[in-house]
Amino acid sequence: MPHLDSASEPWRSFLRELDEAVAEEVRLICMGGFVVTQLYGFSRSTADIDALSIVPRDQAAIIRELGSRGGPLYTKHKVYLDFVAVACVPEDYEERLTEMYPQAFRRLRLFALDPYDLALSKLASFCNESQNSRIKTGVRGFFQCDLSFFS
Repeated sequence: MPHLDSASEPWRSFLRELDEAVAEEVRLICMGGFVVTQLYGFSRSTADIDALSIVPRDQAAIIRELGSRGGPLYTKHKVYLDFVAVACVPEDYEERLTEMYPQAFRRLRLFALDPYDLALSKLASFCNESQNSRIKTGVRGFFQCDLSFFS
């Protein structure tokens, strides 16, 4: 069951400070361990928020400066934003996003990949990193096949 009300510490304080630093509404698309633990309630430790995108881009610079590993908020809270440069996410993932902590912040809005999209993106990243070419080939074939009959 998703946990949507409020982030736990140190995330709440970290996100509140980011929220106070931005001048307009900012959308962060989140994935990874932060989403798995904070939204879906799995017991797993993580020190970062994997951010797939930050919109608008002009506010992203502020968020990166404050929230990146080694930045002032990392030093203070020991958690950080990790900006995902390349990610393999399923088609139309935006239609399945869940807003995390609606109305908890004035300007910061966090959206999370749905659990199936998280699993598929993790599987795809594993296949891109894997040295086993047979696994890569099999999973790439899976992603290329037409799965519309499941709908």
